[in-house]
Amino acid sequence: MSEGKVMNRWLVVVGGIIIQLCLGAMYAWSAFTGKLTADPFKFSKTETQIIFSVGLLTFAVVMALVAGKWQKKVGPRIVALAGGIVLGIGYVLAGLVGSNFWGILIGVGVLGGAGIGLGYVCPIAALVKWFPDKKGLITGLAVAGFGFGALIWIKLTSGFKFGPVDLSPGWKGLYGMGWTVSNVFILYGILFAILVTLGSMVMINPPDGWKPEGWNPPAGSIAASTGGIDFTVNQMVRTSQFWILFLTFFVGATAGLMVIGVIQLFGKDALTAAGMTPDKANIIAGTAMGLFYALMNGFGRIIWGTVSDKIGRKTSIVLMSALQGIIMIVFYFICQREFCLYLSAAIIGFNFGGNFALFPAATADYFGNKNVGTNYPWVFMAYGVGGVVGPVLGGVMGDAKAWMWAFVPAGIACLIMAVAALKLSIPKAPEAV
Repeated sequence: MSEGKVMNRWLVVVGGIIIQLCLGAMYAWSAFTGKLTADPFKFSKTETQIIFSVGLLTFAVVMALVAGKWQKKVGPRIVALAGGIVLGIGYVLAGLVGSNFWGILIGVGVLGGAGIGLGYVCPIAALVKWFPDKKGLITGLAVAGFGFGALIWIKLTSGFKFGPVDLSPGWKGLYGMGWTVSNVFILYGILFAILVTLGSMVMINPPDGWKPEGWNPPAGSIAASTGGIDFTVNQMVRTSQFWILFLTFFVGATAGLMVIGVIQLFGKDALTAAGMTPDKANIIAGTAMGLFYALMNGFGRIIWGTVSDKIGRKTSIVLMSALQGIIMIVFYFICQREFCLYLSAAIIGFNFGGNFALFPAATADYFGNKNVGTNYPWVFMAYGVGGVVGPVLGGVMGDAKAWMWAFVPAGIACLIMAVAALKLSIPKAPEAV
């Protein structure tokens, strides 16, 4: 299908969701951390989080330095396809190296992160152009698959059991069938390459000048708040709005990614300290991530995006950051009980997911719909930095048995940036060059 041919724009949504379901493998890392700390791997908690952090950082750097410009030059289809192939190769490599830490670091962390970085921005950049009338909703849908993907890939390893509800009776997942971590890496790599290839087939941009039927671009001062005025990257990074968005995204990413990386480990520690058996604690911690966090992570993207179309991007960012700060502070103190662990995971996942709808939409609003594919990767670098700080801080504090000093500082930082985000305003149009 050519770039210039008009197609049903909802097909691009379907393709984007398929791609994001696979890229969401990044958030399924908790399905592997417990196995990687046991025989034959014997990685430390910190080592498991280093792999996760390298993947997150590579994801953000490749998206900013490569994917944004490349997709603008050749279109989103080719870049998304390349991302799926690189992601698949990375996971297959990780499966072939056995228990070698450096091999898994390169496979999942470097190649896996690079593949995700290439593919991630393509649906966002294309869909903002197809849906200038529904940016909050559509960016939420575009990245919802990333959150829901974690649910699928985690539960494939352990079976689709959610508390007392067992949707796969008698089947305890790939691990229950005797599959090793290495086997699962190889299977996932093959699936990722195939599925992302399929999704990329409909990743195209609308023709130049295209607009939804019955919709007219806003003009004047309204255009300045809805993406009608375009900034280059150099112009954008000179604004205070960019740095407020960047730092707010950074602390939100730090909090959410820390919990993704360590919830299996922390949940097990907290529940066993309260008297629960290790096996039961492990199952509950896995359900907290594999069901409650992952599911609400996906819904948070759609709901926060839709809400922001109604109440505004600034108000939504302030509310989301403040709520995340509060729940992160209380997280450590209440999670010795099963229900509280589930509830906390759900709220943190819901708010964390909202980042990925609100910040690309805000980037488009403040700095232009046309250039969001090149501008947003630089806002998204905040996620890469948070991906190093959050999981590594969580891993280090976990090894030191000092979990509180991971969660509470992250919560305070979220509250500080919620206050700072109150100062967000439409940037002054850049001067013509």
